[in-house]
Amino acid sequence: MQGIKVLVVDDDMINRKLMTAMLKKNPKIGTVIEASNGQEAITLLRDISDINMVLLDIIMPIMDGIAVLQIMNSDPRLQNIPVIVLTTDESKKAEALNSGANDFIAKPVREQDVMQKIDRLTSL
Repeated sequence: MQGIKVLVVDDDMINRKLMTAMLKKNPKIGTVIEASNGQEAITLLRDISDINMVLLDIIMPIMDGIAVLQIMNSDPRLQNIPVIVLTTDESKKAEALNSGANDFIAKPVREQDVMQKIDRLTSL
């Protein structure tokens, strides 16, 4: 089993590195790819056809997470990729879920919460 391929999207480099390190400890995770903004995330999603999950920050420069969700939902190649939104802004939860996110985790994240939600949203 190769494991799942996860795209971590966050403009904060420290948050990306912490999330990547956390994910790499899980044997179900095969590859972790990082993007520093929504525009980069969309490019990676379109270029790498086998991404299984996206962990997406909402508040980012260049293109925020809501815009990423809207683009993903309008693209048949991307609309079925599960997305977990990560943010410090709890008020964005409803907007994110209404925009197509599958789940929501408030920052700071707990490793157990992230892994449970990934397990629930992916079929291995």
